[in-house]
Amino acid sequence: MALHLLKLCVGCESIRDLEGWIAERREAATRAGTVFEQVHTTRMVPKRAAEIAGAGSLYWVIKGLVACRQSILAIRPFVDGDGIGRCRLVLDPHVTPVEPRPCRPFQGWRYLAAADAPRDLGRGAGAELAAMPEAMRRELAALGLL
Repeated sequence: MALHLLKLCVGCESIRDLEGWIAERREAATRAGTVFEQVHTTRMVPKRAAEIAGAGSLYWVIKGLVACRQSILAIRPFVDGDGIGRCRLVLDPHVTPVEPRPCRPFQGWRYLAAADAPRDLGRGAGAELAAMPEAMRRELAALGLL
């Protein structure tokens, strides 16, 4: 069974913001003539990386709600210019909205078991939610109605 990561998407107001950031990075890579690869750099390397890479996803918490996910294609530890060990999470650039779920702030990332992960929107009972604007889903979740 896949293992996932949960992380705050700091500075992001919505799924659309995250998608816009990814598009900007893709355009910058194209202008620079380099191959685009979306990565998220983190300080710690997951000890359970073998259970995550290629099978798990990074679930993003946006404005207090688990809102979307991106598949984790690879996990690459490295040492930066200051000699500090870091980790690159290589992500599929496609962002998949999930059923919104409240989440309190935390530092770093957390493991998320597959059984505890929110379902993708547009599948099964989530089809109605997928048709709603994100702002409406966020407001309904804040009211405890989702």
